[in-house]
This record gives sequence, structure tokens and C-alpha cells, in this order.
Amino acid sequence: MSNFDRDPILLTPGPLTTSLATKSAMLRDWGSWDSRFNAVTARVRERLTAIVNAEATHVCVPMQGSGTFSVEAAVNTIVPRDGHVLVLINGAYGRRMARLTEMMGRRLSTFETADDVPTTAADVARALDADASITHVGLIHCETSTGILNPLPEIAAAVATRGKSLIVDAMSSFGAIAIDAREVAFDALVAASGKCIEGPPGMGFVFVRRSVLERCAGNSTSLALDLYDQWAYMEKTTQWRYTPPTHVVVALDAALIQFEAQGGQPARLARYTANCETLVTGMGELGFRPFLDSHIQAPIIVTFHAPADSKYAFKEFYERVRDKGFILYPGKLTQLETFRVGCIGAIGPDEMRHAVNAVYDTLREMGIRQAAPAAVAAAIKAA
Repeated sequence: MSNFDRDPILLTPGPLTTSLATKSAMLRDWGSWDSRFNAVTARVRERLTAIVNAEATHVCVPMQGSGTFSVEAAVNTIVPRDGHVLVLINGAYGRRMARLTEMMGRRLSTFETADDVPTTAADVARALDADASITHVGLIHCETSTGILNPLPEIAAAVATRGKSLIVDAMSSFGAIAIDAREVAFDALVAASGKCIEGPPGMGFVFVRRSVLERCAGNSTSLALDLYDQWAYMEKTTQWRYTPPTHVVVALDAALIQFEAQGGQPARLARYTANCETLVTGMGELGFRPFLDSHIQAPIIVTFHAPADSKYAFKEFYERVRDKGFILYPGKLTQLETFRVGCIGAIGPDEMRHAVNAVYDTLREMGIRQAAPAAVAAAIKAA
């Protein structure tokens, strides 16, 4: 039977399930130039910056649109037009950063590992030492296509030692995985409203080193995605340059109030870790195997191998689980059939247990007797 008495639980990496208080904040209309709304924007910027302890060195520049808008704005503003960017790739979002860098006319180099292999500081050091013309390094902290966590502190140290600039896509890690600007050197770090702060989607933000941003006038090849102009206008007027996502901003403000009241980043990480452990354990009991080894798995989103059973089809599997109240995410890998389950949002281990039960019921309905991936299923059969 379909569950229509509440919104489905979004087991996705954003949009995600939000609290009632966050949803309720969007029920009021705001004037985009009104002083009260401008005060909310200022408060949100301050609260976000405090999460990474960057008040003394960085400014928070909000940007309309999805997280990718802000990644593009960061690269397009921070990197001079004659700059040379090394993008570190082990998944789809690294490839996206490389693509947008090249499309904006910046010189591009890449260092790519397999989807289940983290980039290391030694990898970065070798690449930078081999090409002194590289000016900037682009890193995906938590690669959402798999859930792999790349070693940001170590990579940041390798970049800083060589006098290069680091741009971090922290879309899926900010607010959950600890990042401290006093200890980790970055010139830009990008995140968004609809991730681990548990706000609605529609707004990104970039923490930019003030001394760097002050020198970035004229770098951008885009009018709307110019972080320098956005920052300068906001500093001068307290307003956004163009129509802001007002409802998203005030909902993010509400989400930040809850974030702080619940214990901030350490508490958020603890809850997501419990969610992830509950999910992996429960799915393992059904026969599912994660794509990543546990030591490189961030507690943000888990990629599972699809069952080898011939009766499995993701579309039907997805729809049946959705009818039980849970939204899953398709796989992002090209070589293997997988699906993903998010551990973030205004949910806890109880919801994860219910999700596993929904998957179990779906397997029974579809007549799938073996949830293990092909290699594991073959080994079981051979034994």
C-alpha cells in the first residue's frame, strides 16, 4: 500500500528531508530589499562562516541557484583568466568541475583516480612539482557520486606548501565533516543550503579569503556568477545584486538556529554516522554490499551494488520503495550498476531502519532472493 499520509523521506544527498520548523519558515513572503530581510542575510552569512571558524580570514558570499552555480562562480572569480587549474577527480563531480573550468577558458589539467580510490597529498605534490605553471587546485571533499571522502587537510597542506591556491567543493561535507579555516588553508570553499545544514535547495555560498577576493575584480567572464561583484554590492548596500531566493534564505536561517541548538557540527556528524551505520548494517543483513571500503566511506551517502538477480530493475525497485515512503537515488557510476542511499537530512536511525524494512519488503514483492552483487553471488553459488 502506498504511504500518502506524509511527505516521503528523502534518502538523497540534497534536496533532503527538512524539519517542520524549517518548512514553516517558508510560509511568509519577504521583500528582497527590505531591511529585515537584509538582516536575515547578514545573520546567515555570519552563522555559516562561524561553522568553519573563518571569521578572521574569509568572507561568506551567498549565490542564487544550486551548488554547481557557486562552484562555477568560485572558479570563474578566483582564477585569473590566465590561471591554470589542476582538478582532482575520482567521481562525477570532479569531472563536472573540470568541465566548467575548461568551458570558462581557463587552462586545465586533471589528476584522476578510480571512483573508489581517494586522491592523496602525495599525488597532489607530484602533480604540482611536475608543472610549476599550475596556479590553483580544485578538490571535491566528499565526492557525492560514491560517498568517498578525500583527505582535505593533507591535500591542503601540500597545496599551501607550494604556494598554490585551493578551491574546495565541500557541498556534501560542510556542516557535518569538521573543516577549520584556522588549520586548513583554502582560498575558496563552496557549499549549499540543501545539504548538511538541512535547509531547502536554491542557494549556494562560497567562503573566500578576503585578501584574495579583494584582487578578483574583472576575473569573472559571467555577469550573474561574479562573486567579487556580489560581495562588493552586498558590502555596500546589504542587499543581493539580483532577486534573492528569499524563502530559501529565511528557511536556511531557521535551519541554522536548529543546527546550533542541536550541538552544531559534532552533533550533526554523530547523527549522520549513526544513520550510516544503521543503514549499512541493515542492508548488509539483506545481502547488499557497499561500493566503498568503510575506511574511505563518508557518512553522507552510501553507494550499493545492485542485486545480480535478473528480476532486479532499478525503476521498479525505486518506485516500490517510494510507495513505502522513501526516495532513493540512482547510481552515478558508468561501469557498474549501483544505487545510492543518503544518510543526511532531518532523520535519525529509526528512519534508516524503516527504510531497510521497506527495501526488504520490496525485494520480497519483486521475487528477488539474492541481493548480493554479481561477484559475491557467483562466489556464494560456487561455494
